[in-house]
Amino acid sequence: MDLQTLSIIAVGLTFVLYIAIAIWARAGSTSEFYVAGKGIHPTLNGMATAADWMSAASFISMAGIIAFIGYAGGAYLMGWTGGYVLMALLLAPYLRKFGKFTVPEFIGDRFYSTTARTVAVVCLLVISLTYVIGQVRGVGIAFANILNLSVEIGLYVGMAIVFVYAVLGGMKGITYTQIAQYVIMIFAYTVPAIFISLQLTGDFLPQVGLGGQIAGTDTHMLAALDKTMVDLGFGAYTDRVAMGGWNMFLLTLSLMIGTAGLPHVIVRFFTVPKMSDARSSAGWALIFIALLYTVAPAVGAMAIFNLANTVHPGVEQGQPVADPESNLPIDEQPSWMQRWSQTGLLVVDDLNGDGRIQWYNDKNATYVADVAEPAGWKGNELTVNNDIMVLANPEIAALPNWVAALVAAGGIAAALSTAAGLLLAISSSVSHDLLKGIFMPTISERSELRAARISMGVAIVVAGYLGLNPPGFAAQVVALAFGLAAASLFPTLMMGIFSKRINKEGAISGMLVGLITTMVYIFLYKGWFFIPGTNPLPDDASGWILGINPLGFGVIGALLNFGTAYVVAGMTKPTPAAIQELVENVRVPRQA
Repeated sequence: MDLQTLSIIAVGLTFVLYIAIAIWARAGSTSEFYVAGKGIHPTLNGMATAADWMSAASFISMAGIIAFIGYAGGAYLMGWTGGYVLMALLLAPYLRKFGKFTVPEFIGDRFYSTTARTVAVVCLLVISLTYVIGQVRGVGIAFANILNLSVEIGLYVGMAIVFVYAVLGGMKGITYTQIAQYVIMIFAYTVPAIFISLQLTGDFLPQVGLGGQIAGTDTHMLAALDKTMVDLGFGAYTDRVAMGGWNMFLLTLSLMIGTAGLPHVIVRFFTVPKMSDARSSAGWALIFIALLYTVAPAVGAMAIFNLANTVHPGVEQGQPVADPESNLPIDEQPSWMQRWSQTGLLVVDDLNGDGRIQWYNDKNATYVADVAEPAGWKGNELTVNNDIMVLANPEIAALPNWVAALVAAGGIAAALSTAAGLLLAISSSVSHDLLKGIFMPTISERSELRAARISMGVAIVVAGYLGLNPPGFAAQVVALAFGLAAASLFPTLMMGIFSKRINKEGAISGMLVGLITTMVYIFLYKGWFFIPGTNPLPDDASGWILGINPLGFGVIGALLNFGTAYVVAGMTKPTPAAIQELVENVRVPRQA
């Protein structure tokens, strides 16, 4: 059976499962819609949290970034996993003990202010909309591949699917759907990785294969990859620190504290029965996440190795890269390259008209002078979008079609699971925090549910529009959302739990300063409200203020948030005694 038919069948079956679960677990009350009735077992919640967490950025894009930037891609692995440790230790159990439905509700009560709650809602909406751009983009890419359509049409199809099952089921339906999606994701990610590891190194475990030897030789996998990348002018794969040590540190830290401040993940810990279950489910989530994250470096390295040897097959046999026989003839492109070319995410352009593909680092002046110019090359002739590497990986390695179909289903599951969690966070903030909490406190439960579903539908449309012109690859867009969370909500939650000194004026000022400075810095380089062509400054090291990459600016925003909050709190009235007692009680390690 051909790949497209198999992919449609695999994805279609998963959709039937998701929608059936949503109907079975349809939310009938606001408690079920917002927090699944607070009755989810911690192990199941850990699995659902892992699915909520392992978005299109993790499944589709992260290994692609690791493939193309090498060592520096470890910042994403370290930051995203390290943040869960912070969340498990510093936030999850205390917020669960507080017992509210949403993060803005906690902030509003802790800082005894509807204004603080409103500002928290604004922060949540900005974070979640930025985050969901990457998810709908991932859905669009996956559907474009399966249906042989443009990314734009694929994105519209994905939006419609999200609308059906997320709006119907609420948190209860989303939780059980995410459990199913996690199982699909982990199989879809690890099965092809195992096949490719066996194919290249003979090792069953990809984690071992990455450090093992190429099958039938005494050359280590990473050493062979280093040589291949050097031959193409990119520099040794294991030596590359594409963003510099300082920016790698800032990005890692920004992703860590941004993780701990993500509202759609935090709300998952409100769904368990008691405080101790929150910490337990965080531990389970880390275990389930590790099953995928420890495989990602191997997936990225093996994907780029296979890609290089596909485009320059002679290099692996020891031929010089400048030898014409070493370069892939354009009319002999494998079927996967032709299919991905139809999506616009892979482009072949025969610049020198020799009928062969030259893929190399044409930004390396020394390499161009020594190799490219003598060979008659006019520039890099292959452009591959980072976000297709995982989805195309089984095809690049010539694995059976059913493996590629499984990966397609997993990629869509990853994007849908996180998109649903984000959309729920958006809808609950609008309906529960703004309407019920501030503007219409007497609204009925039925009307509140209707408002939640309408706001979720509006959020899907807005996210889809922004996903048509994203400000970067999926993982980069998600990193921007983490920076916004790091600068706005994380400091406020930390101070709300551990500092009785911070009052409402301090919290409000800190959130606004952290959010606005980080947003403005991002917009300066990514375009105002992510509109292409509106960025006043060039998005490269030459234009960054003090050399700080926008992806890591969340740390600076967080420091400004903390500093502003403490200064303003010291200049205004102290926190009321009742609130100070509330803070003390939240930190007591026993069930409220």
